[in-house]
Amino acid sequence: MSSARTALVITSISAPNGVLQSFAEGCSARGIDFILIGDRPSPADFELEGCDFWGLPRQRTMPFELANLLPERHYGRKNLGYLEAIQRGAEVILESDDDNFPREPFWEARTREHHAASFEGTGWVNLYRSFSEEPIWPRGFPLENLQDQQPATPAPTKRNCPIQQGLADENPDVDAIYRLTGKLPLNFDQRETPVSLGKGAWCPFNSQNTSWFREAFTLLYLPSYCSFRMTDIWRSYVAVRICWENGWDVLFHNATVWQERNAHNLMKDFADEVIGYQNNKAICDRLQALPLKPGAEHIGANMRACYNEFITMGLVGEDERPLLEAWLSDIAKLG
Repeated sequence: MSSARTALVITSISAPNGVLQSFAEGCSARGIDFILIGDRPSPADFELEGCDFWGLPRQRTMPFELANLLPERHYGRKNLGYLEAIQRGAEVILESDDDNFPREPFWEARTREHHAASFEGTGWVNLYRSFSEEPIWPRGFPLENLQDQQPATPAPTKRNCPIQQGLADENPDVDAIYRLTGKLPLNFDQRETPVSLGKGAWCPFNSQNTSWFREAFTLLYLPSYCSFRMTDIWRSYVAVRICWENGWDVLFHNATVWQERNAHNLMKDFADEVIGYQNNKAICDRLQALPLKPGAEHIGANMRACYNEFITMGLVGEDERPLLEAWLSDIAKLG
């Protein structure tokens, strides 16, 4: 792993399991901070060597405005883990989930700049198809664009990629429709050259195997007053849109984890994702039309503008505004 200070952030309500044990051992061996954020159903006696567990009582002692505002029983509590990592001086934040086993390449050093095939000006591009011949798509990809012809892969160029999405084998992050109809398990092909989203290219990314560099930390924010199955996807739309303004690409690279998926009710997942199926394309049309400004100093204002669109569309609740303001305030205080 990089000599830069690195932290791994996961949220879980599980007792210590094989995945968490694997992450704890890997982090301990490499000097990586492993921050685990619990929630209401978490075991009160959670203990795992190499893992810094934060249950609800301990979370309430955090010196962050957001700590007293986040709703319980929601994936958005992971935001507190990001803030804790930033407070400790992290330069790189890794994130995953409690059902993704890391492979050895997961622990390799992250670099911000890559020679990548950068898609620019393509609109929607299904980057899972760059890693598989199967008709697979990522959760959050608009269904109405699935039949679009895949644009030709560009020649690799040097790209600045402060957000990097690693894929997951066995049970990739796909939506309920694919899970009900498509081929699983599935392992992605290994590419010599990664691919990336440049300006004018859309593809959702998730929180299962993602690396973030410091300049993009503000974009880590997960909304709480929305569908559970959409929180990391809609975050990704905001991040992609703001990356365009800053000359940043979002990188997609080979799978470095494999998922042994936790139990899910697929029809419940489907119901939770319907709001996305109906609105994902329209959301990004509206985000793309926003007159955002370049520069780190405008990221907060750009995020407010983006989330205002979600709220205006009735997709994220009005109660999200004070949470976003608390997040931006906490980030500003952490420098």
